[in-house]
Amino acid sequence: MHTTFYLRRLHSLCGLLCLGFFIIEHVITNSVAMAGPELFNQAMGMVEEIPKPVFYAIEIGMYAVPILFHGIYGIYIALQANNNPQRFGYLRNWNFTLQRWTAWFLVVFLIWHVGYLRIYIKGITGTPMSFELLQNMFQNPIVTILYILGMWAAIFHFCNGITTFCMTWGITKGPRSQNAISVISMGLCAVLCVVTVAFMASYFMY
Repeated sequence: MHTTFYLRRLHSLCGLLCLGFFIIEHVITNSVAMAGPELFNQAMGMVEEIPKPVFYAIEIGMYAVPILFHGIYGIYIALQANNNPQRFGYLRNWNFTLQRWTAWFLVVFLIWHVGYLRIYIKGITGTPMSFELLQNMFQNPIVTILYILGMWAAIFHFCNGITTFCMTWGITKGPRSQNAISVISMGLCAVLCVVTVAFMASYFMY
C-alpha cells in the first residue's frame, strides 16, 4: 500500500517536472526558428558546446530515466486501473479520456521521435541538429502532421497533468480551486499549441 502510494506520487512528480521541462524546452528551442535559420543554428551550436559529460548527465538523469519511469509505470497504471470516468462532469470526463489517449499516442511518438532524431540522426550518423535538417524532414507532410499531433498530445498531457498533480498532492482540495487550476492549465495548453503551429510554419517560410 505505502509503496504504491509513493510510486504514484513519484510518477506524477516525474511527469510534471521532467516531461514538463522537456516540453517547455522543445517549444522554446523550436520557437527560435521563427527568427530564421541563422539564429536557430546558433542556438543549436550553443547546445553542442555543452561538455559531453554534463550534457549526457542532463539528458539521462533529467530526461531519459524519469520519462521512462513515468511512461512504464503509467502503462502499468492504465492496464491495472478499473476506471469509471462517467462519475466525473462532462469536461472532466473528456480530459480524463484524452489524458489516456494521449499517453498511448506519446509512447509510440516518443519512440519514433527520440529513436530517429536523437539516436539515429544525431547519435549514429553524427549529424548535428540544424534548421536545414528539420526543414528537409518536414517536407514530408505525414512527418509534419505526426510531429504537430505529437507535440499537441504531449502539451495536453502535461497541462492536464498539472490539474491532476495538484489534486493528487492535495494542493487543490475543493471544486473551486480545482476548476481554477484546470482553466489556467488549459489556457497554457492553448498558448503552447498555438506557438507549436507558429514555429512549425517557420520551416516553410524560409
